[in-house]
Amino acid sequence: MEQALSFALLGYSTTMRTSIGAKPYVLVYGTKVVIPAEVEMPSLRIIQEAKLDDVEWRRVRQEQHMFIDKKRMDVVFHGQLYQNKMTNAFNRKVKPRRFTPGQLMSKNIFPYQEQEKGMFTPNWKGPYVVHITLLGEAVIIAEMDGKVSTKPINSDTIMRYYI
Repeated sequence: MEQALSFALLGYSTTMRTSIGAKPYVLVYGTKVVIPAEVEMPSLRIIQEAKLDDVEWRRVRQEQHMFIDKKRMDVVFHGQLYQNKMTNAFNRKVKPRRFTPGQLMSKNIFPYQEQEKGMFTPNWKGPYVVHITLLGEAVIIAEMDGKVSTKPINSDTIMRYYI
């Protein structure tokens, strides 16, 4: 079980992540991963690293550290671009909901607001009247008898009431 977990972790850290545009292993260690088979039967890269003297090894390590810093900055930039893409894709599908004072609407009933919510109970309650519209797409509602609510309600939890 422990061996399977280590292989799963190796697989996870050596696969490309879309959100950051890099492999997590490269960001942490600055080099490609050395798989266990390369340790048993050395590859050309392992042989070359083994033959380096101390001065040359330090120079190579310094270059790898600079590479890591550059790669991390690239990942930060890529992450910002990716986040902007996701935000734009989401915002293209969002349709703003506008309510005007005097408009009839229904309010969503959340499961924690009622004592018992069964399969056949309604999901919406109403009609209510929009009393005031606030910034940030929130409204203050009034009941049909004129009693005004003191708490604003997010427009995501209301919809137009159709007679």
